[in-house]
Amino acid sequence: MSFTHVESQKCRADFPALSRTLNGQPLVYLDGPAGTQVPSRVIDTISHAYSHHNANTHGMFPTSNDVDAAMLRTRQVIATFLGAESADTISLGANMTSLNFALSHALEPLLKPGDEVLVTQLDHEANRGPWLRLSASGVIVREIHLLPSGQLDEADLRAKIGPKTRLVAMGYSANSLGTVNNVELARELTTAVGAWLLVDAVHYAPHFVLDVQKLAPDFLLCSGYKFYGPHVGILYTRPGLLETLPTDRLVVQEPVAPYRIETGTLNHPAIEGVAAAIEYIASWGHGDTLRARIVDAVTGISAYEHSMGAYYYEEVKKIPGVTVWGPDFSTRRRAPTVSITMQGVSPLEMATALGKLGVCVWDGEFYAQRPINILGLTESGGVLRTGMSMYTQKSDVDRLLEGLRSISASRAS
Repeated sequence: MSFTHVESQKCRADFPALSRTLNGQPLVYLDGPAGTQVPSRVIDTISHAYSHHNANTHGMFPTSNDVDAAMLRTRQVIATFLGAESADTISLGANMTSLNFALSHALEPLLKPGDEVLVTQLDHEANRGPWLRLSASGVIVREIHLLPSGQLDEADLRAKIGPKTRLVAMGYSANSLGTVNNVELARELTTAVGAWLLVDAVHYAPHFVLDVQKLAPDFLLCSGYKFYGPHVGILYTRPGLLETLPTDRLVVQEPVAPYRIETGTLNHPAIEGVAAAIEYIASWGHGDTLRARIVDAVTGISAYEHSMGAYYYEEVKKIPGVTVWGPDFSTRRRAPTVSITMQGVSPLEMATALGKLGVCVWDGEFYAQRPINILGLTESGGVLRTGMSMYTQKSDVDRLLEGLRSISASRAS
């Protein structure tokens, strides 16, 4: 189905947070890249879990049996969302960062001094820090360069992948600039040299259809709270690979996928909420299967968000003193996340002024320290970041633009 302004307006009734006001006006939530708002279906699902089966797994009694069934069902729903082979490919954790550090610890014994790991200058630190630490073990960690356009240098990627490369860790989309990377090229190059490919899809999953069987990464990570769910980290691992890794685990932990990398008791009610979030997204699509409805819905929502992002991108460029960072909207290789700076006004000052108007946007570097530094924006406070979600209205963007025009005019006077 197509997802238009009408559907976007209709969906707003499903998000209780959108009813909050400031000085008589509704808050404008353009802060989705740091976490979207949550629909009632998700909230009710989590509440129901606490009310009806708040138990641990693997017990011989009804409430524990309910949790076991809910955990399996959630893994199946997430696998469907990602286009994965089965529930056994889906591991869960507190957040993406924790799971990525767990992967780093698991891969470390399999690497020897002189082996090479590639990271990028565009990535969130959650997909850099776990791999940079391997240099202490003699692993050579190299960076794929970031161009002034906000895109990765594909020639540099080609040049740096070689016979010593064991892993490439790359983001699918940048949370700082919205850039969508050529992960398909990285898969082609890593396959040629027998290296693993790890994809950080945290910022990609909310805005585009994922198909891990088509992309064929060895690992892919994302987070439920970026696509209308609670804080839960998700790790997809290629079938058969997780069992070969010496993961950090207790002797009592099941030594098979997907449990092999999971530590401690999971947040079962929140995990159920992730399934509810995916099913909520699917409710906006058509099709005979859950996968078909997910693909249909995400395709429509993606196009709508892209139109909102493109509108903002074109209008904000017209404001005196504004510089827009990252690729333009001429292609779909861009998430609907737009970062700007304004001459003479820091991002913090802009965000503070907008916050007083009830417009929620982020300033700073958003744990994407490296790209902000490469672009020379660290000392001036980073960027002002705006993100579009399924509930974003043109009127929301217009309120943001009105606030920015007022800030620009004040700067000039």
